[in-house]
Amino acid sequence: MRETGLKNPKVALLDLGLEGVSAAYWNQTPEALMEQTVCRNMGVLSDTGALVVQTGKFTGRSPKDRFIVKDSYTADAVDWNSINKPFEAEHFATLRKKILDYFQSKDVFIRDAYACADPQYRMNIRLVSEYPWSNLFAYNMFLRPDASEIETFAAEWTILCAPGMEADPKVDGTRAANFAVINFSEKEILIGGTGYTGEIKKGIFSVLNFVLPFEKDVLSMHCSANVGEDGDVAIFFGLSGTGKTTLSADPHRPLIGDDEHGWSKTGIFNFEGGCYAKTIDLTAEKEPEIFAAIKHGAILENIRFFEGTRTPDYENAEITQNTRVSYPIHHIENAIQPSHAGLPKNIFFLTCDAFGVLPPISKLTPGQAMYHFISGYTAKVAGTEEGVTEPEATFSACFGAPFMPLHPTKYADMLGRKMQEHDVNIWLVNTGWTGGAFGDGSRMKLKYTRAMIHAALDGELEKADFDSMEIFGLQIPTACPEVPDHLLNPRNTWKDKEAYDSKAKSLAIAFEKNFAKFADQATAEMLEAAPVVPQNI
Repeated sequence: MRETGLKNPKVALLDLGLEGVSAAYWNQTPEALMEQTVCRNMGVLSDTGALVVQTGKFTGRSPKDRFIVKDSYTADAVDWNSINKPFEAEHFATLRKKILDYFQSKDVFIRDAYACADPQYRMNIRLVSEYPWSNLFAYNMFLRPDASEIETFAAEWTILCAPGMEADPKVDGTRAANFAVINFSEKEILIGGTGYTGEIKKGIFSVLNFVLPFEKDVLSMHCSANVGEDGDVAIFFGLSGTGKTTLSADPHRPLIGDDEHGWSKTGIFNFEGGCYAKTIDLTAEKEPEIFAAIKHGAILENIRFFEGTRTPDYENAEITQNTRVSYPIHHIENAIQPSHAGLPKNIFFLTCDAFGVLPPISKLTPGQAMYHFISGYTAKVAGTEEGVTEPEATFSACFGAPFMPLHPTKYADMLGRKMQEHDVNIWLVNTGWTGGAFGDGSRMKLKYTRAMIHAALDGELEKADFDSMEIFGLQIPTACPEVPDHLLNPRNTWKDKEAYDSKAKSLAIAFEKNFAKFADQATAEMLEAAPVVPQNI
């Protein structure tokens, strides 16, 4: 047994049911885990010193194969749907035994870590993994206890991760051979049949998205966050391609965290100890912070090298478009530690509206904030996915539907209450098209988007006059420093005003159709914030 730090590892192994493993490597250093990975022919080093691995058949999460055990604790609390699929406790017990049997006579890698940077909400986690690089991923992504904490570490949640162990759907109750199952009563997560490390990260995120709002009155959020010199916190929500990472990375505003946060009565805190960023088309010019973070200790997933070199080719999508890098947050020079700060002053909902309808920035009422939070709108751009020839509206409730066990209105109601209680400004920011839809117009310049966000953060936009936008009812500032006035109202940027009106009506109908599935649990304030679809266009 290779042990690091823990006083009684043999007892811990017995408690886990792992007494028959060949060797247990406890809390190894990143260097040791990288060495284990390379020596076992599971990865190689890039010329920056980062570890490069291939995750196998699965290069992304498999939402259809993620389950939650349905029992007396979760039956009436979870929003059961196509994302939150029920799983029988008996099948969980069978599957757990299969994983433990699979681990027998094998080497396992055990990591003690925790989530939530605010000590009041700390959740201790123990990962048992088949692969050393899965263990390194957990070291990067979760928060890291110091040596004295490891000695007496007691895990609240356990993750058993066995990529090589496949389920039998006919016997085990799964849909396929791969699976990720959360059991809130037993406080365990089972992952098998997939080497994609994001299942580890998002498994714990899903747990926190249930436990914190349901038990602690803390709003859990899929967002990035930074803080200004005066302690003013800003939060950025946004789906892939909206600019969340780019716009939250500000050399003048230290980073609290990149992806997952909680909002308590006293402030904002990061769930994680690291970042898990996309690397497709990454350059030092476009994403200097991420590019510089890819060094010794980082893990690159599913990338290719330039031929004859160990230099990553970030434009190469031969394996997947979802190439990724994992690194500890201290790889970002401007990150604060411990990663928590005070209450937010401004919140930004980022959308890439490829239809060119929504304003580049608008101020939301509490009702509109809740409505747009539940909607979680952006648009897929033509050419980004096979079969997508025209822009397509896409919605993800709370900007993170696959990870939200509760009904979206629960999170939205908490957001509305906190917004009013703490007098928070919420802005809808369109980083997408202006002057027409994709193919006719052009994408909003990043310098203008940054100027609008800085104006909101500096309080300049609060002083502005606002016009009300037809159909969506959004409040649009009439002026913003360093931004041409005509860009602020999207209708003004279209040559064909009737074409704009038609496109705006179509988008409003898409919002209306999407929100219909939440309407039965929405409040009157949420429903009143919906776009008003005109009948004469």
